[in-house]
Amino acid sequence: MSPRLLAAPLQLHINTLDYAILALYFLVVLGIGFAARRSVRTSLDFFLSGRALPAWVTGLAFVAANLGATEILGMAANGAQYGLYTVHWYWVGAIPAMVFLGIVMMPFYYGSKVRSVPEFLLRRFGPSSHLLSACIFSLSSVLIAGVNLYALAIVMKALLGWSLWLSIVVAAAFVLAYILLGGLSSAIYNEVLQFFVILAALIPLTVVALKRVGGWNGLHHQLTAAHGHDFMTAWGGTSIGTANPLGANWLTIVLGLGFVMSFGYWTTNFAEVQRALSARSQSAARRTPLIAAFPKILIPAVVIVPGLVAAAVVPGLGKGDLQYNDAIPLLMGQLLPNGVLGVAVTGLLAAFMAGMAANVSSFNTVFTTDIWEPYLKPNMPDAHYLRVGRLVTLVGVLIGIGTAFIASTFSNLMAYLQTLFSFFNVPLFVTFILGMFWKRMTPAAGFWGLLAGTVAAMVNYFWLYKGGTLHIPSDQGANFVSSIVAFAVGALVSVLVTLFTRARPAAELRGLVYGTAEQDSEPVTAADRVWYRRPAVLGWSAMVLAAVCYVPFWV
Repeated sequence: MSPRLLAAPLQLHINTLDYAILALYFLVVLGIGFAARRSVRTSLDFFLSGRALPAWVTGLAFVAANLGATEILGMAANGAQYGLYTVHWYWVGAIPAMVFLGIVMMPFYYGSKVRSVPEFLLRRFGPSSHLLSACIFSLSSVLIAGVNLYALAIVMKALLGWSLWLSIVVAAAFVLAYILLGGLSSAIYNEVLQFFVILAALIPLTVVALKRVGGWNGLHHQLTAAHGHDFMTAWGGTSIGTANPLGANWLTIVLGLGFVMSFGYWTTNFAEVQRALSARSQSAARRTPLIAAFPKILIPAVVIVPGLVAAAVVPGLGKGDLQYNDAIPLLMGQLLPNGVLGVAVTGLLAAFMAGMAANVSSFNTVFTTDIWEPYLKPNMPDAHYLRVGRLVTLVGVLIGIGTAFIASTFSNLMAYLQTLFSFFNVPLFVTFILGMFWKRMTPAAGFWGLLAGTVAAMVNYFWLYKGGTLHIPSDQGANFVSSIVAFAVGALVSVLVTLFTRARPAAELRGLVYGTAEQDSEPVTAADRVWYRRPAVLGWSAMVLAAVCYVPFWV
């Protein structure tokens, strides 16, 4: 059996070399912000990079925006707490939805020339659904930004011993600086850099951690002995009525996570879709999530595995003051030498900045283009909206500082994030998917279906689950059920309201509902006709690869 790590206070011991690596990274980040500033002349430049970025840039930014500190700390925490069941968040809970976004939904988003996800609802259903969705998304953005801030505060506290308050404020200042300077372009180019920095941090940590436990076979033996055989399988113990650490069965995993929660997040979350909308053409926009799908498939190897190692070698993890969220920082502090430790800490800070920047940049876009411009200050000069966007960026960061303390009350950050997704993203997905494929659906149905789905998810979670009426072994299992409830209630209310209200004329739905118009009106270049650049080829290749990855861990 491998030696166990000491359950010592979470404190990283870094030297001058580590600090130099950190300082160099922050200088590069701010330098990118200053360089991107020259390209920001209009509000479209600030919010959507002038729709001028190539697919490989937007694709890497797409996956990096999701690969924030919450993803790294949260999925490592899931690995330590739930074992290999965590791979479902990737191979079932991400890849199919990303493929669906690229192949089916991006032609609607990009072809309609909307600047945000809520703006699509304005064109499809009208002002009531538009304003409600904009408010919901603005709230969820600042809540998720707070999660990223708190995740970084964990690292800063471990790194410097700073208080929670000081860590959060200093970290927020850096993100605020480079978004104010260069808008979305600055965020996206930094996300491309951050993607490679994150990998440079996680790959050495994974290799050293596996060596500590005697490789994969040693890790498998230790965790199987401690937690049972199913802990190291993807589907073992998930039959209906069987208890498992995740508190979910195959049906709630496939429907709750793999369908409603996953599709709700990846197809309607503007923090992701915004990266695709900044692409230079519709073809590039469609390829953006498909390109991102391939690294997403492989990320479990460097995120979940360290969490599994922590479960094997850190006594008392998840108990008392030692939370599952601490798995990655604990391994970094006790396994990595100086220099490599500096790269690892830089990678975590990069991950935080990617996740926080994605949510702040999407918040300033939605608030400015979907709340301020249409309802508060319409028909103003473009320079006015550019100034408002920068001011709202500051406001979003300040609110994120406040919501970071809400996130600090959760021992598993990913459980908190999934709760937010079940409240906000799943009801949006119901409204979008029905509105895109059902011409008869009415504006009133769009509003009441969205509102009913959101309320139903909250009632299920706070009243039935937290109140003790619904007995589910884990928060994650409760989130899957909340997602199914939100989808079912939202769909039912949408159908019922549609039956008793007036639909819009078919002529007004041209280009907004499937089958009403050809979305891809742009000329297809010779490069786009190459077989390996076709969305269908990329999408099905990603789906097959994700399915193959399940084979070694099936049962």
